[in-house]
Amino acid sequence: MGAAMRRIQAGSALSAFGVGFTVPFLYVYVAQVRDLGSGAAGIVLAAFAMAALIVLPITGRVIDRRGPLPVLVGAALVASVGALALGFANSEVTAIVSAALLGAGTAVMQPALATMIVWCSTPSTRTRAFAMQFFLQNLGLGIGGLIGGQIVDEHRASSFTLLFSIEAVMFLVLAAIAVTVRLPHSPSLQGTLPKDAPRGGLRALVKHKAMVQLCVLGFVLFFACYGQFESGLSAYGVEAAGISPSTLGIALAANTAVIVIAQFAVLKFVERRKRSRVIAAVGLIWAVAWIAAGYAGLGHGSQAMATAAFISTYALFGLGEAMLSPTVAPLVADLAPAGMVGQYNSAFALVKQLALAVGPAVGGPMGASLHGPYIVTFLLFSLGISVLAIRLGRQLTPVQNQPSLAKSRVVAQGAPEPVPAASS
Repeated sequence: MGAAMRRIQAGSALSAFGVGFTVPFLYVYVAQVRDLGSGAAGIVLAAFAMAALIVLPITGRVIDRRGPLPVLVGAALVASVGALALGFANSEVTAIVSAALLGAGTAVMQPALATMIVWCSTPSTRTRAFAMQFFLQNLGLGIGGLIGGQIVDEHRASSFTLLFSIEAVMFLVLAAIAVTVRLPHSPSLQGTLPKDAPRGGLRALVKHKAMVQLCVLGFVLFFACYGQFESGLSAYGVEAAGISPSTLGIALAANTAVIVIAQFAVLKFVERRKRSRVIAAVGLIWAVAWIAAGYAGLGHGSQAMATAAFISTYALFGLGEAMLSPTVAPLVADLAPAGMVGQYNSAFALVKQLALAVGPAVGGPMGASLHGPYIVTFLLFSLGISVLAIRLGRQLTPVQNQPSLAKSRVVAQGAPEPVPAASS
């Protein structure tokens, strides 16, 4: 790992550490600590998500034209202002505006960081680079949440102000680290697009069949897993399985622990296999996770068995996440024509954000009241992941599907390989 990559990974981890201080407590802060009510808290959370959906469609083109570094620095500064303002917000309007700034900034940072990792890696090192980022981000989120939980006091608004201030400082640290990174020049776009692809960012992406299929697969992945963690699955656990709030915390901790422990052990397995088959295996693992969740809420075992099955669900999700982190993000980069890496990363980030918005809206009510249909629905979605992954594999070149085949090849400046005409 070169000096530039080390700095990128350190900045990414520290920003995740800052985010971990506030994310678990945002609803409580707005609704109870600032006494704005649950309705205002819902609007604030919606503003956070909607801001991301607004800025992501234009982020990719800016990254490809100006480079990821200035975009990352600007996004970090916006997020820092949003976090600090939210810590002092005492009205609904200021809370909504602050949350929108925070949401927009953190959303833009994702594709900017991903593009920087692409520029500083090669296809043979990219898998490990993204796995390291995912590992460090989860570690940072976990430690930040743990420390934040010890600081926070719902009876003292100043304790929340401190949390948001720490988050704001971490974003400034990310910006300071980023400006010290020396990135290679962006490769030229000419000659990298399929012959029949139009010379336009969005049109070229939409005409790229493999990327479109990956976006569909990505939506299902995030909808069926991440979109259920803090909404449908937690509601199902409480209502159907009799899980206590403290046990929900243990389940989330089990998820993070599996990711941290298994990430690099899983990496050795992933690096030697086709990406499409790895993603298909994740679908099967998550199907087993939903079966375990079904037993927890619909089975007739003891409460102890139900609790163990529910925690196992989160642990199995963590195993799948550890397999996806070195697989999906590098694949997005390897599919992108040189000069369009930012647009591809932003498009996939937008798909993720949409799934995270739709997932709770669909899964929340189902998990709370339609217990059997909820489990069956997301069991089928998980199996659908496997089917979509196998279909995607047919659109990929051998090297895109299994980068280890190209270890002997050198790609200048870590640029993604050209997209062959057969992939579009």
